[in-house]
Amino acid sequence: MARQNGISIEDMLKLDVMKSCKLIAGFRGVRNTISRVNIMADPDIVEWTTEGEFLLTTAYSFKQDNIDAQKELIFQCAKKKLAGIGIKITPYLESLDNEILELANDLSFPIIDIHYSIPLSEVMMATIKEIFNKQASLLERIEKVHEDLMNAMLEGSGLETLTKIVQKNVRNPVILHLNYSNEIVECLSGISENIYDELIGEVREFYNPNNTKNKSKRLIEDRVLINGKFVKRMIMPIVLRDHIYGHLFTWSTDMPLGGFDLAIIESVSTTISLCILQELSIKEVEIRYRSEFFEDLISVDPKRKKKALDRARFFNLPLDNYYVIEVMSFKFDDDRKDKDLSIEYMKGYLNPIVSIIEELMEYLKLEGIVSTKANGIQILLSFVDDSQISGRLKDFNKKILECISNKFNSLNVKIGIGRIYKGLDNVDKSFQDAVRTVRIGKVISPNEVVTFDELGIFKILSQDVLQDELEDFYNTTLKPLVDYDEKRSTELVKTLEEYFNNNGNLTRISEKLFTHYNTILYRINRICEITGMDLENPNHRLNLEIALKIKKLLDK
Repeated sequence: MARQNGISIEDMLKLDVMKSCKLIAGFRGVRNTISRVNIMADPDIVEWTTEGEFLLTTAYSFKQDNIDAQKELIFQCAKKKLAGIGIKITPYLESLDNEILELANDLSFPIIDIHYSIPLSEVMMATIKEIFNKQASLLERIEKVHEDLMNAMLEGSGLETLTKIVQKNVRNPVILHLNYSNEIVECLSGISENIYDELIGEVREFYNPNNTKNKSKRLIEDRVLINGKFVKRMIMPIVLRDHIYGHLFTWSTDMPLGGFDLAIIESVSTTISLCILQELSIKEVEIRYRSEFFEDLISVDPKRKKKALDRARFFNLPLDNYYVIEVMSFKFDDDRKDKDLSIEYMKGYLNPIVSIIEELMEYLKLEGIVSTKANGIQILLSFVDDSQISGRLKDFNKKILECISNKFNSLNVKIGIGRIYKGLDNVDKSFQDAVRTVRIGKVISPNEVVTFDELGIFKILSQDVLQDELEDFYNTTLKPLVDYDEKRSTELVKTLEEYFNNNGNLTRISEKLFTHYNTILYRINRICEITGMDLENPNHRLNLEIALKIKKLLDK
């Protein structure tokens, strides 16, 4: 919807020059905004008009045209969203045909009967003068608001002050909702409890995952039902770096919303974007500083590690406390490419998630730091004693997953928790544990949170130095069976997995695979023949079971 600054049809009718004129149709459009005035000297003028124009003409052309042509003119004017039309009916016609008036009423398109004694040029000049005065006043008011915003910025005022400036000038309820920080600023003074609940419900509904409007980077103007009446709603997105960080909402529950209000909202949204940019810049510096400290702390270089230990006091990390590291990795539900994931993640996900974690740490009174690396987040947690660490970690991670799920419902999270070590100089061990845990946890566990102790034999198998040995072991044990399945489209590997899942019970295996008992028996024999191993031999059984785990580990 284009912005129109000017005067309303109602204001125009109050001008001295219009005292003898009257509105004869299109009464519901009385608040249409007139931004320009034009005199119709050519019946094709509508093609050259723009939204918000007010046409002036005489009924001479109406006298020449038939009813259908007159109705077509009114229809086209309404379609082009003109503000209205003023027609000097006398002396050319006694009155406009009722069909014309009814059409104008249906279209809410105002028709003003201009008194025959008033020159159209006088109407035009008086209206243009009033529009000019209105726009000059508007610019003066906008300049005052801009001054207030700049003063607020220079004084370091927060978002609440900026939102109050909006509310003061638009004289309607205003809500600022920021996605990246979950911050909500409400300026809803003077409204009833019922209306308050409806406005808050409007904001919640706007952020419903099924609502695509919240993805738009342009102003949204629509009408909504509040307290039994339809009111105008304006929603201005807070856009920064081509990403939506929140929205500014206002509703015309008390006063009409027009061009001035839109100008205020636009100006404030820009100022809020600058505040967010400043806050994000500071945040990015803090995260980078912590990340550099973290990298030094887990480094194998003794000099870098000593440098970090010397700086630990600045992060409130006592050298003799107990420490544990958590590593978080992320994946989207959809199949977007890794490149797209990295760009979008860095822009819209990294800092908000870090903020969520830091707020939870403060809420749960947990000491430590949060840092970032590549597409992941590392959390270093410090404890005075190790008696309640497990329970506190469980509660902490549960809340992290809840918050991230509520804020980013398309983001899947995997958290790997390293072992607990005493002494800050041992955190590199916990970090290595956590990295292996989150990597292996994606393969072997459906749980969102995996601890190092849950890896079982994978603690050994996941060591990097064993990579070549694992490949060789897999190739000489299970690979022939995998190759056979691929060539013959059989399910011998799946049958072998169920063999170990059901402790070799063939009856239960046949039930699980919905396959006849004799078929399962035949498959077991084929497995032994192809692999050259005997499942009755405990060492052979162990080799095949480990080979299945290695298959998962190698992602074969």
